Amino acid sequence: MKFVDEAVITVRSGNGGNGIVSFRREKYVPRGGPDGGDGGDGGDVVFRADPGLKTLLDYRYRRSYKAKNGAPGGSNRKTGRGAKALVLRVPVGTVVHDMNGGVIADLLEPGMEAVIARGGKRGAGNARFTQPWRQAPEFATKGKEGEEVEVRLELKLVADIGLVGLPNAGKSTLINRISRCRAKVADYPFTTLAPNLGVVEVGPGRTFVVGDMPGLIEGAADGTGLGLRFLRHCERARALVHIVDVSVEADPVSALATVDKELAAHGGELATRTRVIVANKTDMPDCDDACRALEKEALVRGADFCSISALTGEGVHELVGKMARLALTDNSSSMP
Repeated sequence: MKFVDEAVITVRSGNGGNGIVSFRREKYVPRGGPDGGDGGDGGDVVFRADPGLKTLLDYRYRRSYKAKNGAPGGSNRKTGRGAKALVLRVPVGTVVHDMNGGVIADLLEPGMEAVIARGGKRGAGNARFTQPWRQAPEFATKGKEGEEVEVRLELKLVADIGLVGLPNAGKSTLINRISRCRAKVADYPFTTLAPNLGVVEVGPGRTFVVGDMPGLIEGAADGTGLGLRFLRHCERARALVHIVDVSVEADPVSALATVDKELAAHGGELATRTRVIVANKTDMPDCDDACRALEKEALVRGADFCSISALTGEGVHELVGKMARLALTDNSSSMP
C-alpha cells in the first residue's frame, strides 16, 4: 500500500429539507386546516479516527465528498427524514487544517470524531405558522443550505519513540528486532521510503510505539534526498533515538551534527527533544574508537547513551529499557 500523508479535499454537508404548504380536507375548518410538515435536517460531514487505516491514500484519488440532503416535509404534519451524517474515516493522528493553516481538529485517539461541516437546518411547514389571527397560512420555509469547506488533511503518526539517523544506520533492523514490524532492510540508501510503526511489548499490558523514519542526509532541508517531509511523524514522539553507524563513521560526532542540523531546519522542538544516542553495529571490527567518541559526545550533551548491535541483539535489551522509561513514564515530556 502506498503511504500518503497529505491530501486536500472539499466536503459539503447536506441541505435541510423544505417545509411544505398543505391543507387537510375537513368540513367546517377554513381551507381544511394547515397540516404541512417540516423538512428533515441535512447530514453532517464527520471525520472519525480509525486505527485500521495507515494512510490517506483514498483522499488522493477522490477530492470531493457530499452528505445527503434532508427530505422535504409531508402532508398530515409529517416531518421529512433527516439525513445521516457522512462519516469519513482517517488514520489515527490525522490533523484537519483549514486552508489558512488553522487546526480544525486533531484526531489523536481511536474513535475520535469531529464535525467538519454541519448539515443545514430543516425548513418549517405551514402548520408551524398558525395563529389565532392567521389560521390558514399559505407559506412554509425552505431548509438551510449545507456548508462547503475545503480542508487539508495531514497525517502525523502517533509514535512514542522516533528513530532518526543517516541512511543505513540500522533503524529498520532495530525496529524489526524489537517489534513485529517487518520493515524492508537492504544495503543501499533510502531503503526506508515511508515511516514504519512497530509496537514494542515490555510486559503484560505495557507497550509503546516506535516509529522508524526515512534516513536524513545533509541538505535535506533544501530538498536533497527525501527532504524533511517525514519528520512531521516525529513531532508527537516523547523522545528520539538517534542511531549512528559506528562501523563506517570515522567521525560519528559529525554524523550527529548532520542530523541535528536537519532536525533544527524542520522547526518546532525536534532539535531539543529528549534524545538517546545509540552507537550501532558494534559487532563490526575497528569501531571501538568511534564508539568511545560518540559516548563522550553524549556525555557532553547530557544525553543518554547506549551501544548495540541491532543485527546480533547485543545491547538491544538495555536500549529497549531506556526507551520504555521515556515512553511510559508519566512525567516524561508529553506529546505536542
